[in-house]
Amino acid sequence: MSRRPVLALTTGEPAGIGPELAAAIATRRGDLRLVLLGDRALLTERAAAVGVTADWPDYTPDRDVPVSLLHRPLAAPCTAGTLNPANARYVLDLLDRAVAGARNGEFDAIVTAPLHKGVINDGIGGKFFYGHTEYLAERTGTEQVVMMLTGGGLRVALATTHLPLKDVPAAITVESLSRTLRILHSDLQTKFGIRTPRILVAGLNPHAGESGHLGREEIEVIVPALDALRAEGMTLIGPLPADTLFNRKQLEQGDAVLAMYHDQGLPVLKFASFGEGINVTLGLPVIRTSVDHGTALDLAGSGRADPGSLAAAIELAAELARHRG
Repeated sequence: MSRRPVLALTTGEPAGIGPELAAAIATRRGDLRLVLLGDRALLTERAAAVGVTADWPDYTPDRDVPVSLLHRPLAAPCTAGTLNPANARYVLDLLDRAVAGARNGEFDAIVTAPLHKGVINDGIGGKFFYGHTEYLAERTGTEQVVMMLTGGGLRVALATTHLPLKDVPAAITVESLSRTLRILHSDLQTKFGIRTPRILVAGLNPHAGESGHLGREEIEVIVPALDALRAEGMTLIGPLPADTLFNRKQLEQGDAVLAMYHDQGLPVLKFASFGEGINVTLGLPVIRTSVDHGTALDLAGSGRADPGSLAAAIELAAELARHRG
Protein backbone atom coordinates (compact mmCIF):
# COMPACT_ATOMS: atom_id res chain seq x y z
CA MET A 1 0.00 0.00 0.00
CA SER A 2 1.61 3.26 -1.16
CA ARG A 3 -0.65 5.55 0.87
CA ARG A 4 -1.37 5.61 4.58
CA PRO A 5 -4.16 3.17 5.52
CA VAL A 6 -7.41 4.78 6.66
CA LEU A 7 -8.85 3.16 9.81
CA ALA A 8 -12.38 3.72 11.14
CA LEU A 9 -12.47 3.58 14.95
CA THR A 10 -15.96 3.11 16.38
CA THR A 11 -15.95 4.50 19.93
CA GLY A 12 -18.46 1.98 21.30
CA GLU A 13 -20.73 2.20 24.33
CA PRO A 14 -20.86 5.92 25.25
CA ALA A 15 -21.15 5.23 28.99
CA GLY A 16 -18.07 2.98 28.94
CA ILE A 17 -14.35 3.57 28.51
CA GLY A 18 -14.36 3.43 24.71
CA PRO A 19 -14.67 7.21 24.11
CA GLU A 20 -11.79 8.12 26.44
CA LEU A 21 -9.58 5.33 25.12
CA ALA A 22 -10.22 6.64 21.60
CA ALA A 23 -9.32 10.17 22.73
CA ALA A 24 -6.11 8.96 24.37
CA ILE A 25 -5.12 6.93 21.29
CA ALA A 26 -5.79 9.92 19.02
CA THR A 27 -2.74 11.67 20.47
CA ARG A 28 -0.45 8.97 19.09
CA ARG A 29 0.88 9.52 15.61
CA GLY A 30 1.66 6.71 13.21
CA ASP A 31 1.82 5.99 9.53
CA LEU A 32 -1.96 5.83 9.21
CA ARG A 33 -5.11 7.95 9.14
CA LEU A 34 -7.45 7.39 12.08
CA VAL A 35 -11.11 8.37 11.78
CA LEU A 36 -12.98 8.50 15.09
CA LEU A 37 -16.69 7.72 14.85
CA GLY A 38 -18.76 9.18 17.66
CA ASP A 39 -20.47 12.18 19.18
CA ARG A 40 -18.19 15.24 19.21
CA ALA A 41 -19.43 16.65 22.54
CA LEU A 42 -19.09 13.25 24.22
CA LEU A 43 -15.56 12.70 22.90
CA THR A 44 -14.55 16.25 23.87
CA GLU A 45 -15.77 15.63 27.42
CA ARG A 46 -13.96 12.29 27.71
CA ALA A 47 -10.82 13.71 26.11
CA ALA A 48 -10.64 16.15 29.02
CA ALA A 49 -10.63 13.18 31.41
CA VAL A 50 -7.37 11.95 29.86
CA GLY A 51 -5.85 15.41 29.47
CA VAL A 52 -6.35 15.64 25.71
CA THR A 53 -7.52 18.65 23.72
CA ALA A 54 -10.15 17.46 21.26
CA ASP A 55 -9.18 19.62 18.31
CA TRP A 56 -9.79 16.98 15.65
CA PRO A 57 -11.07 18.32 12.31
CA ASP A 58 -14.25 17.01 10.77
CA TYR A 59 -13.69 13.95 8.62
CA THR A 60 -13.91 14.13 4.85
CA PRO A 61 -12.55 11.39 2.60
CA ASP A 62 -10.10 13.74 0.91
CA ARG A 63 -8.72 15.28 4.13
CA ASP A 64 -5.33 13.66 4.68
CA VAL A 65 -4.76 14.28 8.39
CA PRO A 66 -3.55 11.85 11.09
CA VAL A 67 -6.81 12.05 13.11
CA SER A 68 -10.26 13.30 12.18
CA LEU A 69 -13.76 12.94 13.62
CA LEU A 70 -16.84 11.63 11.86
CA HIS A 71 -19.55 13.07 14.09
CA ARG A 72 -22.58 10.90 14.79
CA PRO A 73 -24.93 12.40 17.40
CA LEU A 74 -25.98 10.65 20.57
CA ALA A 75 -29.64 9.75 20.76
CA ALA A 76 -29.88 10.75 24.43
CA PRO A 77 -27.70 12.39 27.10
CA CYS A 78 -24.95 10.18 28.47
CA THR A 79 -23.32 9.97 31.90
CA ALA A 80 -20.06 8.08 32.29
CA GLY A 81 -20.69 4.73 33.97
CA THR A 82 -24.49 4.83 33.58
CA LEU A 83 -26.01 2.79 30.77
CA ASN A 84 -28.91 4.26 28.81
CA PRO A 85 -30.80 1.95 26.43
CA ALA A 86 -31.87 5.01 24.44
CA ASN A 87 -28.34 5.13 23.01
CA ALA A 88 -28.39 1.53 21.73
CA ARG A 89 -29.22 2.62 18.20
CA TYR A 90 -26.38 5.19 18.32
CA VAL A 91 -23.86 2.40 18.99
CA LEU A 92 -25.17 0.36 16.06
CA ASP A 93 -25.16 3.44 13.84
CA LEU A 94 -21.42 3.80 14.40
CA LEU A 95 -20.92 0.21 13.28
CA ASP A 96 -23.20 0.61 10.27
CA ARG A 97 -21.30 3.67 9.09
CA ALA A 98 -17.93 1.96 9.55
CA VAL A 99 -19.08 -1.13 7.66
CA ALA A 100 -20.49 0.95 4.80
CA GLY A 101 -17.20 2.82 4.51
CA ALA A 102 -15.14 -0.36 4.60
CA ARG A 103 -17.32 -2.04 1.97
CA ASN A 104 -17.03 0.84 -0.49
CA GLY A 105 -13.27 1.29 -0.03
CA GLU A 106 -13.47 4.52 1.97
CA PHE A 107 -11.90 2.80 5.00
CA ASP A 108 -9.18 0.14 4.82
CA ALA A 109 -10.08 -1.43 8.17
CA ILE A 110 -12.42 -1.16 11.14
CA VAL A 111 -11.30 -1.05 14.77
CA THR A 112 -14.00 -1.34 17.43
CA ALA A 113 -14.01 -0.10 21.00
CA PRO A 114 -16.15 -2.19 23.40
CA LEU A 115 -19.94 -2.13 23.44
CA HIS A 116 -22.41 -3.49 25.98
CA LYS A 117 -24.60 -6.29 24.59
CA GLY A 118 -27.11 -6.15 27.44
CA VAL A 119 -28.04 -2.50 27.01
CA ILE A 120 -28.27 -2.86 23.24
CA ASN A 121 -30.76 -5.70 23.66
CA ASP A 122 -32.68 -3.57 26.16
CA GLY A 123 -32.71 -0.66 23.73
CA ILE A 124 -33.48 -2.15 20.34
CA GLY A 125 -36.06 -4.83 21.11
CA GLY A 126 -36.97 -7.50 18.60
CA LYS A 127 -34.05 -9.42 17.13
CA PHE A 128 -31.47 -10.48 19.70
CA PHE A 129 -28.05 -8.79 19.48
CA TYR A 130 -25.30 -11.37 20.07
CA GLY A 131 -22.29 -9.07 19.76
CA HIS A 132 -19.92 -7.27 17.42
CA THR A 133 -18.79 -10.38 15.55
CA GLU A 134 -22.24 -11.71 14.73
CA TYR A 135 -23.55 -8.25 13.83
CA LEU A 136 -20.69 -7.56 11.43
CA ALA A 137 -21.18 -10.96 9.82
CA GLU A 138 -24.86 -10.17 9.25
CA ARG A 139 -24.19 -6.67 7.91
CA THR A 140 -21.64 -7.97 5.43
CA GLY A 141 -23.65 -11.03 4.38
CA THR A 142 -20.98 -13.40 5.70
CA GLU A 143 -22.20 -16.92 6.40
CA GLN A 144 -19.46 -17.90 8.85
CA VAL A 145 -16.76 -15.98 10.66
CA VAL A 146 -13.97 -17.12 12.95
CA MET A 147 -12.91 -15.42 16.17
CA MET A 148 -9.16 -15.18 16.70
CA LEU A 149 -7.26 -13.43 19.45
CA THR A 150 -3.63 -12.41 19.15
CA GLY A 151 -1.14 -11.26 21.74
CA GLY A 152 1.89 -12.37 23.70
CA GLY A 153 3.32 -13.92 20.55
CA LEU A 154 0.23 -16.14 20.09
CA ARG A 155 -2.58 -16.38 17.58
CA VAL A 156 -5.50 -18.45 18.92
CA ALA A 157 -8.62 -19.06 16.84
CA LEU A 158 -11.77 -20.79 18.06
CA ALA A 159 -13.79 -23.62 16.51
CA THR A 160 -16.74 -22.61 18.75
CA THR A 161 -17.24 -19.34 20.63
CA HIS A 162 -19.87 -18.39 23.19
CA LEU A 163 -21.53 -21.73 23.87
CA PRO A 164 -22.28 -23.58 27.09
CA LEU A 165 -19.69 -26.31 27.52
CA LYS A 166 -22.35 -29.01 27.28
CA ASP A 167 -23.21 -27.84 23.73
CA VAL A 168 -19.67 -27.79 22.36
CA PRO A 169 -19.26 -31.43 21.19
CA ALA A 170 -22.41 -31.35 19.07
CA ALA A 171 -21.35 -28.04 17.51
CA ILE A 172 -18.08 -29.50 16.22
CA THR A 173 -18.72 -31.46 13.03
CA VAL A 174 -16.49 -32.41 10.12
CA GLU A 175 -18.22 -29.74 8.04
CA SER A 176 -18.04 -26.92 10.62
CA LEU A 177 -14.43 -27.69 11.51
CA SER A 178 -13.45 -27.79 7.84
CA ARG A 179 -15.10 -24.41 7.18
CA THR A 180 -13.38 -22.88 10.19
CA LEU A 181 -9.95 -24.17 9.17
CA ARG A 182 -10.41 -22.98 5.59
CA ILE A 183 -11.25 -19.47 6.81
CA LEU A 184 -8.32 -19.46 9.24
CA HIS A 185 -5.90 -20.74 6.59
CA SER A 186 -7.11 -18.26 3.96
CA ASP A 187 -6.93 -15.20 6.24
CA LEU A 188 -3.48 -16.14 7.52
CA GLN A 189 -2.43 -16.02 3.87
CA THR A 190 -4.32 -12.98 2.60
CA LYS A 191 -4.45 -10.76 5.70
CA PHE A 192 -1.35 -11.81 7.63
CA GLY A 193 0.87 -12.46 4.64
CA ILE A 194 1.85 -16.02 5.68
CA ARG A 195 2.31 -17.92 2.43
CA THR A 196 2.14 -21.45 3.87
CA PRO A 197 0.38 -21.31 7.26
CA ARG A 198 1.07 -24.02 9.82
CA ILE A 199 -1.90 -24.54 12.14
CA LEU A 200 -1.77 -26.39 15.46
CA VAL A 201 -5.14 -28.03 16.17
CA ALA A 202 -6.17 -28.88 19.72
CA GLY A 203 -8.15 -31.99 20.58
CA LEU A 204 -11.49 -31.64 22.30
CA ASN A 205 -11.05 -34.16 25.10
CA PRO A 206 -8.34 -34.55 27.75
CA HIS A 207 -5.20 -36.06 26.20
CA ALA A 208 -6.89 -35.59 22.78
CA GLY A 209 -9.21 -38.48 23.61
CA GLU A 210 -6.47 -40.95 24.50
CA SER A 211 -7.20 -43.23 21.52
CA GLY A 212 -10.93 -43.14 22.19
CA HIS A 213 -10.81 -43.98 25.89
CA LEU A 214 -11.63 -40.39 26.90
CA GLY A 215 -13.99 -39.55 24.05
CA ARG A 216 -14.35 -40.34 20.37
CA GLU A 217 -14.67 -36.83 18.86
CA GLU A 218 -11.02 -36.86 17.83
CA ILE A 219 -11.41 -40.18 15.98
CA GLU A 220 -14.82 -39.57 14.45
CA VAL A 221 -14.73 -35.82 13.70
CA ILE A 222 -11.42 -34.02 14.11
CA VAL A 223 -9.02 -36.48 12.46
CA PRO A 224 -11.24 -37.02 9.37
CA ALA A 225 -11.56 -33.24 8.91
CA LEU A 226 -7.81 -32.70 9.23
CA ASP A 227 -6.95 -35.58 6.90
CA ALA A 228 -9.24 -34.24 4.17
CA LEU A 229 -7.77 -30.75 4.44
CA ARG A 230 -4.22 -32.08 4.45
CA ALA A 231 -5.06 -33.76 1.15
CA GLU A 232 -5.90 -30.27 -0.16
CA GLY A 233 -2.42 -29.06 0.82
CA MET A 234 -2.92 -27.51 4.26
CA THR A 235 -0.28 -27.95 6.95
CA LEU A 236 -2.22 -29.04 10.03
CA ILE A 237 -0.61 -30.44 13.17
CA GLY A 238 -2.85 -32.38 15.53
CA PRO A 239 -5.16 -33.07 17.13
CA LEU A 240 -2.87 -32.20 20.05
CA PRO A 241 -3.62 -32.50 23.78
CA ALA A 242 -4.48 -28.97 24.88
CA ASP A 243 -2.63 -29.31 28.19
CA THR A 244 0.72 -29.70 26.38
CA LEU A 245 0.02 -27.70 23.23
CA PHE A 246 0.86 -24.32 24.76
CA ASN A 247 4.56 -24.81 25.36
CA ARG A 248 7.32 -22.93 23.60
CA LYS A 249 8.70 -25.89 21.65
CA GLN A 250 5.29 -26.91 20.33
CA LEU A 251 4.20 -23.36 19.50
CA GLU A 252 7.35 -22.76 17.44
CA GLN A 253 6.00 -25.32 14.96
CA GLY A 254 2.89 -23.29 14.12
CA ASP A 255 1.66 -19.87 13.00
CA ALA A 256 -1.67 -20.18 14.81
CA VAL A 257 -3.59 -22.46 17.16
CA LEU A 258 -7.16 -23.63 16.64
CA ALA A 259 -8.79 -24.32 20.02
CA MET A 260 -12.04 -26.26 20.15
CA TYR A 261 -13.82 -23.96 22.63
CA HIS A 262 -13.55 -20.56 24.25
CA ASP A 263 -11.98 -21.43 27.60
CA GLN A 264 -9.59 -23.99 26.12
CA GLY A 265 -7.44 -21.44 24.29
CA LEU A 266 -8.21 -17.95 25.50
CA PRO A 267 -7.09 -18.21 29.16
CA VAL A 268 -3.57 -19.01 27.94
CA LEU A 269 -3.55 -16.12 25.49
CA LYS A 270 -4.93 -13.64 27.99
CA PHE A 271 -2.37 -14.73 30.58
CA ALA A 272 0.34 -14.03 28.01
CA SER A 273 -1.05 -10.69 26.84
CA PHE A 274 -3.57 -9.32 29.34
CA GLY A 275 -4.33 -5.68 28.59
CA GLU A 276 -2.77 -5.82 25.14
CA GLY A 277 -4.64 -8.66 23.43
CA ILE A 278 -6.45 -8.14 20.14
CA ASN A 279 -9.63 -9.70 18.80
CA VAL A 280 -9.56 -10.27 15.02
CA THR A 281 -12.65 -11.38 13.09
CA LEU A 282 -11.63 -13.72 10.28
CA GLY A 283 -13.77 -14.50 7.25
CA LEU A 284 -15.25 -11.02 6.79
CA PRO A 285 -14.81 -9.20 3.48
CA VAL A 286 -13.40 -6.31 5.55
CA ILE A 287 -10.61 -6.12 8.12
CA ARG A 288 -11.85 -5.81 11.69
CA THR A 289 -9.88 -5.79 14.92
CA SER A 290 -10.99 -5.01 18.45
CA VAL A 291 -9.92 -4.81 22.07
CA ASP A 292 -10.00 -7.94 24.23
CA HIS A 293 -11.86 -6.28 27.13
CA GLY A 294 -15.27 -4.87 27.96
CA THR A 295 -16.78 -1.47 28.69
CA ALA A 296 -15.39 -1.19 32.27
CA LEU A 297 -18.20 1.08 33.45
CA ASP A 298 -16.53 1.50 36.83
CA LEU A 299 -13.56 3.22 35.17
CA ALA A 300 -15.48 5.32 32.66
CA GLY A 301 -14.72 9.02 32.92
CA SER A 302 -11.85 8.49 35.38
CA GLY A 303 -9.03 8.70 32.85
CA ARG A 304 -7.46 5.57 34.38
CA ALA A 305 -8.37 3.01 31.70
CA ASP A 306 -5.42 1.41 29.92
CA PRO A 307 -5.42 2.08 26.15
CA GLY A 308 -2.88 -0.70 25.48
CA SER A 309 -5.28 -3.16 23.85
CA LEU A 310 -6.83 -0.49 21.63
CA ALA A 311 -3.39 0.74 20.57
CA ALA A 312 -2.42 -2.82 19.65
CA ALA A 313 -5.69 -3.33 17.73
CA ILE A 314 -5.03 -0.20 15.68
CA GLU A 315 -1.46 -1.22 14.91
CA LEU A 316 -2.56 -4.68 13.79
CA ALA A 317 -5.42 -3.31 11.65
CA ALA A 318 -2.95 -1.03 9.86
CA GLU A 319 -0.55 -3.93 9.34
CA LEU A 320 -3.28 -6.16 7.93
CA ALA A 321 -4.43 -3.37 5.62
CA ARG A 322 -0.91 -3.02 4.28
CA HIS A 323 -0.66 -6.79 3.68
CA ARG A 324 -3.91 -6.71 1.79
CA GLY A 325 -2.77 -3.74 -0.28
